[in-house]
Amino acid sequence: MSAIPLRGWLYGGGKSPARVLADIGVDSSSPERLAQTLPFSGGDATCGCENELQAVVIGSRHDVDLPQTIENSNYFKNIIKRHSRGELPKKVITELENWLGDNPDGIWENSWVRLPRENLCALAQASFEADLSADKAHPEVGKRSDAPQFILHRQGREFLRVPVSYLLKLALTDVVGSQEGQPELLRRIGLQYCDHYLCDNTSPELFSFYVSDLHKDSGMGRAAARETAQRFLLTQLLTMHAEGKMGLAQCGQRVRAYFAPHPPVRQKLLNESITDAFYRQLFMNPCLAGWDKGEQKHQYMHLCHKVLSRAQLNAVARLREAGIITNNLVVLPNASNISLANNGTHVTLGSKRLSAALAAGDNRFNHSHEKYLGDLVTKFIEHFLPLFVSTYSAAPYRLGFHDFHPERVLSFLPYELDYTHLRMIWRRWKKKASLKLRPFGLRLTPFGPPLLDRALAKAFGLRGDILPDFRLIDYMAAVMSTHQSPALDGRPGNLDRLKQDLAQLSVFDPRMPPYMLHRQREFAAMGFSGFEGRHYSLFESLENDLGNAVDMQCLLTALAFHFIAKGALDHAHIPDDPQTESERRQIFFGAAIGLPTFFVRADTGNLLLRMILEDTRGVRPSRRYPGYIRVRHWQYREALLKLIQREGAALIESMALGETIRDLRMRLKYPQDTASGRLVKGVMGGFRADDPLKVPPREFNAAAEKYYRDELRIKHVNEAFDLVGRGLEKDVLTRACADPLVARALDHALSGISPRTLLESMRAKTLAQSLTNEDITRLVNLLLIAAHIDAGRHQDKVVPHPFDEVNNAPISAPVH
Repeated sequence: MSAIPLRGWLYGGGKSPARVLADIGVDSSSPERLAQTLPFSGGDATCGCENELQAVVIGSRHDVDLPQTIENSNYFKNIIKRHSRGELPKKVITELENWLGDNPDGIWENSWVRLPRENLCALAQASFEADLSADKAHPEVGKRSDAPQFILHRQGREFLRVPVSYLLKLALTDVVGSQEGQPELLRRIGLQYCDHYLCDNTSPELFSFYVSDLHKDSGMGRAAARETAQRFLLTQLLTMHAEGKMGLAQCGQRVRAYFAPHPPVRQKLLNESITDAFYRQLFMNPCLAGWDKGEQKHQYMHLCHKVLSRAQLNAVARLREAGIITNNLVVLPNASNISLANNGTHVTLGSKRLSAALAAGDNRFNHSHEKYLGDLVTKFIEHFLPLFVSTYSAAPYRLGFHDFHPERVLSFLPYELDYTHLRMIWRRWKKKASLKLRPFGLRLTPFGPPLLDRALAKAFGLRGDILPDFRLIDYMAAVMSTHQSPALDGRPGNLDRLKQDLAQLSVFDPRMPPYMLHRQREFAAMGFSGFEGRHYSLFESLENDLGNAVDMQCLLTALAFHFIAKGALDHAHIPDDPQTESERRQIFFGAAIGLPTFFVRADTGNLLLRMILEDTRGVRPSRRYPGYIRVRHWQYREALLKLIQREGAALIESMALGETIRDLRMRLKYPQDTASGRLVKGVMGGFRADDPLKVPPREFNAAAEKYYRDELRIKHVNEAFDLVGRGLEKDVLTRACADPLVARALDHALSGISPRTLLESMRAKTLAQSLTNEDITRLVNLLLIAAHIDAGRHQDKVVPHPFDEVNNAPISAPVH
């Protein structure tokens, strides 16, 4: 490996980055001391997760809220009226009527629910009333202006009408408030964790009950996996409580909440049949929980949807500018964008060392230092993100020939990549996909009319493509810097300047935070210093995929500081012009598409990338692009792993991550063992074919949704039982029961049996959805205690609440 020469100093600080780290105790006198004192190494890191779930309501169109809301809406009545006057074609109404009528499984994605108010306990009713406040911090202001839409009156009874995201919070409140003789500790824990069920975007979101300490003695990333499993299992119990005690099942509704990365197929079809305004009315979350000013947050979500929908339309012009669209034969994207219904996981790491240095308030390590180093770490890690895509998380998706209109499938890439890399990706993607007329050797893209495109595909066997992680393509994952306002140059205020530039270019709205693959979390805003990984889609296994991914994210963050502390990495090594930024990010997006190769300038100014490519086998000059070299993705990943093992050897040993490295090596060697490979295998279990390209796209994607909803959800529940049980070993309980409050709470939950016995006796009934109300209450209590016991190991940590991007302030005080 060639050494990278050191250039540059902290902006206006007069100290090198290495000197700044030395001032806060990073000791580079030996590899071992360096590995023990770096930020994010040697037990310095903490971890919290935010998970987005898919929610469905199952039932008749006459019982479920979504079809009822559509049928009874003024929108539906108005389009019928306009058709009768000859102002609208019959097709507009027929498409919507077909969508309502053609649903034999009775599955309504992202529908709200209706439940009898009388079934709620007094505490849940009071919580609901409080959440209707326009400002929860000042309830005297009165109720939200939209409060009436959450209450219905039918046949002399009052019903609540709420999204599933809020139903989960309400259900936990109801479990807590319905118990007689409940120990005060259980009540306090339950109410505290209610606030971790968020109402945001479209899908239910929940964030960590406590921060996991990433230490080799706690299992590193497996501690975060266990915490995630606790929340997931609790969520399953809350849906059952809502169906039973809260009366959903009696009203013809059942609820499922599970991990799934894509907007559902039927929701996409509905989106193509209605206006963007009506879509927002149906699916934008009212934000009843998680925000002091929920109605204001709800309006912010409308803003996000409008901006992304506008950007989707404007992308057509950018594709023309890039030379990808060369004529007027285009299929306009829908005026309503559905990408906010994508679901992923955000993994946030915090550093005790950095947070303590910033909390000290002296000038050894201040906000400017944090920002400078944070942007540099993010740029470093972006080079390694291809290791994660499809390897640890994935979102496999089938596209047919008729989908390959660049203005549709390239989605937000025109805002994320330089035009040169955008053209390269499009050319290589068309070559990868099955779009060739084999008898004639011609490669086609669809013409536009659906009937013609489908007929061509059938006649010539044009099968389209399968992507390892379509979610990362179908969502605004990372906005590109401008020449005047780099996003990651280390200067305070750079993101605000970028937002203003993007707003002037009609790409963004300055009220929104810039989308990033890897985002710094600053101490002044969050109360801790760290980084958020936002590139995760769906984990096939919580322990093996999520756990190992957290390990790797932590190791790479520490490795970035390792290079900085050695004086081997500075901003000058990774230039901040948009072309260099796009050059490294094209590798990430190419991995999400599943492209075999990418191209890099032979004289690239990115010295870190050049160093990586020196270790990459099979690199050669490109025949098609003079001045570029061709690199194979799998060989690039091999080089990344080699660099990690060589430069991070002391870190790997000190963090006990040898097994994580071996696991990654096997994933890279055997693609069938990656998250993507296992997910595709699970989806294909329902087909006789062995190749996803032999399955029609809509059938594959619908089968994927069913697999996530049923088999994978059951697998995650089983895994959660195992992880929770392992966290309640005898020695753990013995130490915990030294606290009489914990001992009393356990006695209340267990009624004389062991936690493992209770868990195993309830496993089969949980999987069969046959728990009684008493069973649910006991299991909920045990999970609350298990989370409290684990949180007790980290009692000196602070759980960061989600950040209110509208008010630029935390929603409430941190929970200790």
